[in-house]
Amino acid sequence: MIYYIGIDISKYKHDFCIISNTGEIIVENSSFENNKKGFQELLEKLKPYNKTNVRIAFEATGHYSMNLELYLIDKEYSFMKINPLLIKEFLKTRSLRRTKTDKADAFNIAQYLMSISYKPNSSLLYHTYSLKSLCRTRVLLTNELDKSFPELKPFFNNMISTTLLFILDKYKNASHIALMKDYDSIRCISYGKFTYAKFTKLKELAKNTVGYHDNNTDLLISTYVSLYNYFNDKIIPIDKQISTIVKDLNPSILSIPGIGEITAASIIAEYGDISCFSSSAKMLAFAGLEPSINKSGTLESNGKMVKHGSGHLRYVLMNASLTLLKLNPTFYDYYYKKRSEGKCHRVALSHVCKKLVRLIYKLETKHVEYNPSLLK
Repeated sequence: MIYYIGIDISKYKHDFCIISNTGEIIVENSSFENNKKGFQELLEKLKPYNKTNVRIAFEATGHYSMNLELYLIDKEYSFMKINPLLIKEFLKTRSLRRTKTDKADAFNIAQYLMSISYKPNSSLLYHTYSLKSLCRTRVLLTNELDKSFPELKPFFNNMISTTLLFILDKYKNASHIALMKDYDSIRCISYGKFTYAKFTKLKELAKNTVGYHDNNTDLLISTYVSLYNYFNDKIIPIDKQISTIVKDLNPSILSIPGIGEITAASIIAEYGDISCFSSSAKMLAFAGLEPSINKSGTLESNGKMVKHGSGHLRYVLMNASLTLLKLNPTFYDYYYKKRSEGKCHRVALSHVCKKLVRLIYKLETKHVEYNPSLLK
């Protein structure tokens, strides 16, 4: 007999129910705390059943489930994470009514689990979780400036340099940068690389910035520079740790010219075990890269990108696609073809991104290295 366990995840406690494959409700309303004692209580409930006959599922709703996931892996239980939108659509097919409670959600998850093919978690979870945390932290540390002076980082080629930190430390905000006069000190800090033409251009950008500024900006910028000077020293060890984990995993996508360790780590971390996807189309859906479809009667059209799933994953894939345009003729020709069809840069780039995802799926599921002949 197969036993289906639906768990509704929350911050302090988790609700669950157990249903057999015959539809018998073994445990209807029960909960356990989000701590070791609570996890042990769950384990006691599961002990009567053979592990191979246990199917566990919960919604993929954030980091609150991570400790439970790692605990289940340690105890050699498998589990499946489900997109909450799928649960929502499943309920619509069963009833027009919507009862929203934690206990009802646990029951609904178990019922949904009974209706689908069970695809349990990957043994790579611990590594991919570590990668996800490291990669997202890295992006957070390097992009905070965009709020107060969005034109600043592109001017410095998206690099947080010593010169940039010196300017921020001394002038605090865009309005002060627009009036700066001490070119010589900046030139010395940059060892002469920051020319007077750049000095003038930066002042002009600061004068016309669209960034938000109020009375607290000076304090926020000073705090940011202090934090960045502190965290800047942390980025190097973060990158080293990412590199170590990626080398252990040795994903096939590292063989794609233009995909470095950081990019590969971000993609693997967000997707997890790619073998769990039955097609590249589902990978596109997971990243929110598929177009919406509007169909009614004789009318049918593709709409905008749905943008469900991980925004960070889309960001990484789109940036990786930009790099591939410079290094891979096949990807550039495909981009040029879409542009010649009248598509704007962003839309054409999204098509390149989809081509990249299809390539990643083939490499990772076939366990082969990149070969230009794989591209069509």
